[in-house]
Amino acid sequence: MKEPIFTGAGVAIITPFTEDGVNFEEFGRIIEDQIAGGTDAIVVTGTTGEAAAMSDAEHKEAIKFVVETVGGRIPVIAGTGSNDTNYAIQLSQYAEKAGANGLLLVTPYYNKCTQGGLVKHFSKIADNVNIPSIVYNVPSRTGVNILPATYARLAEHPRINATKEASGNLAAVARIRKACGDSLNVYSGNDDEIVPILSVGGKGVISVLSNVAPKATHDMCRLYFEGKVEEAAKIQIDYMDLIEALFSEVNPIPVKTAMRLMGYKTGHLRMPLSELEPEHLEPLQKALKSHGLLQ
Repeated sequence: MKEPIFTGAGVAIITPFTEDGVNFEEFGRIIEDQIAGGTDAIVVTGTTGEAAAMSDAEHKEAIKFVVETVGGRIPVIAGTGSNDTNYAIQLSQYAEKAGANGLLLVTPYYNKCTQGGLVKHFSKIADNVNIPSIVYNVPSRTGVNILPATYARLAEHPRINATKEASGNLAAVARIRKACGDSLNVYSGNDDEIVPILSVGGKGVISVLSNVAPKATHDMCRLYFEGKVEEAAKIQIDYMDLIEALFSEVNPIPVKTAMRLMGYKTGHLRMPLSELEPEHLEPLQKALKSHGLLQ
């Protein structure tokens, strides 16, 4: 059995920007609000953090800053995946030296690879670090889907600890659990599937919703693990309007807009991401207000 890096709600945290780089003052405020809200882990420089549009220096600075700001209070997981295996290794080694508790490794995108290539890619990264990895399966973005049989092979590696499953296929999650048992932990990569994935043995979620509603996301997981399944499901159902609004356009466009509405200095979205389309703004505002997150 592999001990999970965290249990509960990990926030896929946004990166606030200035015109010149990362807004570290506001980043610190966001981190403190997340911890105060009960967030169980912070995942930095992932998709929601716009890592794909960050320079190498910014990427490293963000990881280092989050590790130092959190100061060991909760686990920090660094997004260090790439479609270049050697670069992913270099970034992962940096994150380890900076003090990250784990890594989030997205499947290679654009150049893609075979299922055998996935095993070689993730295994080579894991071979070159001493901290655990979470592989990230999001085929809608990458064009690559990790199959259950491939997960079973990956789970044999002692430092491949978990998957963030964002395929949207609950049957596939059940097949992964069947193929891997306790040798691979599973986190939901979709906020609309938190409780369903917990019900087949998931350990929690890496969440966009948690950026704006950390307590509710944490409580959803906590209640489930306490055996209060109906109460956890009620939160899942109650927050579906906000979850849908947060995914009305490609992430993180809506969530950064939501945080700006809530008073955070998130800064601009980095191109090619653009501002939220006007027709999606009112439903987002309405959902935030319905949960007391906006006046």
